[in-house]
Amino acid sequence: MDTMRARFELVTSELLDTDPKVAVVLAAIGAAAFEPARRRHPDRVINLGIREQLMIGVTSGLALTGLRPIAHTFAPFLVERPFEQIKLDIGHQGVGAVLVSAGGSYDWPAYGRTHQAPGDVALLDTLPGWTVHVPGHPDEAEALLRGAVAASGPVYLRLSAAANATPLPIHPGEFAVLRTGTAGTVIAVGPVADAVLAATAGLDMTVLYATTIRPFDAATLRATLGEPDVVVVEPYLAGTSVPFVAEALQDRRHRVLGLGVGREELRRYGTLAEHEAAHGLDAASVRERIGGFLAGATVAATTGSASAAEFA
Repeated sequence: MDTMRARFELVTSELLDTDPKVAVVLAAIGAAAFEPARRRHPDRVINLGIREQLMIGVTSGLALTGLRPIAHTFAPFLVERPFEQIKLDIGHQGVGAVLVSAGGSYDWPAYGRTHQAPGDVALLDTLPGWTVHVPGHPDEAEALLRGAVAASGPVYLRLSAAANATPLPIHPGEFAVLRTGTAGTVIAVGPVADAVLAATAGLDMTVLYATTIRPFDAATLRATLGEPDVVVVEPYLAGTSVPFVAEALQDRRHRVLGLGVGREELRRYGTLAEHEAAHGLDAASVRERIGGFLAGATVAATTGSASAAEFA
């Protein structure tokens, strides 16, 4: 089965063969997939075992030597556990690296809270200069990965098991316009696009598709804005991008609704689909919440994940 993670492993192994500046740093997870590449390039495929802080430190050191290193593991072990090293070893030293996560917010619920990281993008938002890509399909993940490796700054590529049925138009750094309307704007981030398109079917709304969410594309939002009611649907912590919408529209009175993963921890394992429904990210829930927002009602999510605010 072609998944974002499988495509990442395949493309990165090819890049190791063709680009002598590419290196991969692992913390046990993913080591088996990269074993053939490690045998070909033992100096540029490094498995450090379960030492995530060291993984970021070594990644930074490789970047200081002129390589373009890629660090890879599950999102909570890549962003949350070694956050101090991301802040200091990469950010403070001003080096470029590519961090590629797997697991999304709750892709493997059976592993429990240790493998869930809905706050990863919000955490990186506390640091300057990061590019954040959230693909919605393996084809998009490949294109964004190749672009990230060719770039020079710090990049976070967030992979997930959830995916849209087909790839959508992507413009790295810009939102793609999937539909135009006059009743408001919905920004769908990565793998939630199919649910958003189904939820807004028949509604007179503009739908923008974001695979690069940082930097935030204020220009496209402003250029396509009709009625200044904006909904952001993100596959991670609800409201993460609401401040960026507010900044983009600071000179216009507007309303913004942030839909995403709630702050409340769901303590039943369940399935990926059940977690999506519980957080109100399935198509029916998204439509209901958008409808209520446009009608001027207070919108409440199943787990309290929605936030609606008006800015003067």
